[in-house]
Amino acid sequence: MARTKQSPEFQIEVGGEPYVWRLHRQPGWSSDGAERHGMAIAVRHQEGQREAVVEFPPGPQPRYGAPLLKPAQIAPELVARAIASAVAAGWEPQSRGKTVAIVVDASGG
Repeated sequence: MARTKQSPEFQIEVGGEPYVWRLHRQPGWSSDGAERHGMAIAVRHQEGQREAVVEFPPGPQPRYGAPLLKPAQIAPELVARAIASAVAAGWEPQSRGKTVAIVVDASGG
């Protein structure tokens, strides 16, 4: 059976444009064994349909048994910088096409 539950979506305004974002991937261990991956957020323009997946670096190793990251714990300023970086990197949110993956640094830049 397909997984239908998605993270809640949040609205944010960046550069005077309305965007919608959600937590796409929790930070955690990769399927490659000893590698870890950071969180990723999926972003789209409120009136558009093309998404960008913005990937962050792994950060410090979580403690064993630590609770999962909640989308409400992610700072809006971090999301805004990540969206601005995605647009600066060439993502065109109003265009049509495949989802774009963009890697940013820990500060969203």
